[in-house]
Amino acid sequence: MDGPLWTDTHAPALSDLPQPEVRDYLTRAVDEPLNLVLHGPQGSGKTAAVRALAAAAHEDDDNDLVEINVADFFNRTKKEITNDPRFEHFLTGKSDLPKRDMINHVLKESASYAPVSGNYKTILLDNAEAIREDFQQALRRVMERHHATTQFVITTRQPTKLIPPIKSRCFPVPVRAPTAKESAEVLRKIVEAEEVDHDDDGIQYLAGYGGGDLRKAILGAQATYEDAGEITMQTAYETLGEIGNKEEVETMVAKAEKRQFTDARKILDDLLVDEGYSGGEVLQDILSVARSRYSGENLAHLHEIAGEIDMDLAEGTSDRIHISHLLAELGR
Repeated sequence: MDGPLWTDTHAPALSDLPQPEVRDYLTRAVDEPLNLVLHGPQGSGKTAAVRALAAAAHEDDDNDLVEINVADFFNRTKKEITNDPRFEHFLTGKSDLPKRDMINHVLKESASYAPVSGNYKTILLDNAEAIREDFQQALRRVMERHHATTQFVITTRQPTKLIPPIKSRCFPVPVRAPTAKESAEVLRKIVEAEEVDHDDDGIQYLAGYGGGDLRKAILGAQATYEDAGEITMQTAYETLGEIGNKEEVETMVAKAEKRQFTDARKILDDLLVDEGYSGGEVLQDILSVARSRYSGENLAHLHEIAGEIDMDLAEGTSDRIHISHLLAELGR
């Protein structure tokens, strides 16, 4: 998409969160900085909610909110981690550490810094379903040591993967998927702020298109506007019916077939991170491309693997890991 994503430029304030029960939980946490576990499905707004909490709780939330995406460590190579500008100043001269020690070091260093404003800072551990048990034990010790000056907030799609000592130190906040009505209200505020010509049918269509994934609905609205210059049911249907990044996916598949996996994963990262598509959407696009390239046993085998990957994605594990598995199968 051209320009900044609407999910970033229209990030909600605490009072704007669509789920009233989440607003209530987090509003109380502003004055009483409890450790929290926000758990719920993909796209329900967990990360946005934590950022809204930090903006309300800290005068300087740019510095007093530290975001650590667990998947950035466990789903990437050590070179990618040490070259990431968010982590490189923590990891200078430590490229020989195992990845579990790298994230432990970043966590300890982040927790040890004094807050820039106020009495405490907030550390967000995002996508915590990727946290291994040995790291959770280290996290428990860091939480004990820095409890007076640091609030720890964990977001996850699978809270059952957290060990009991972590759960006992955090207040659980369930974040359900927003309803179609709640999604429509968020979309309407965004398109009005962007001064986009729209009608109610288009907003309702996009809310349904998101299917409880608010990020998907917002990006769908932005894609429709950039493609058609307005948002109606017809323009949304025409745009989102064609959205699929076919050219990018075809290139990614071709790279995978040639076993150029670094290049293929770079395109995958662009789709998942920069463009904001879910693993399920990318998987469907790969299958669409594959049906024009393969037939017979090869196509049947690919669909069999895709079915397994679709189940893994539904269980909340890493989109990047599982789609990368499919790309590796294409190379094989």
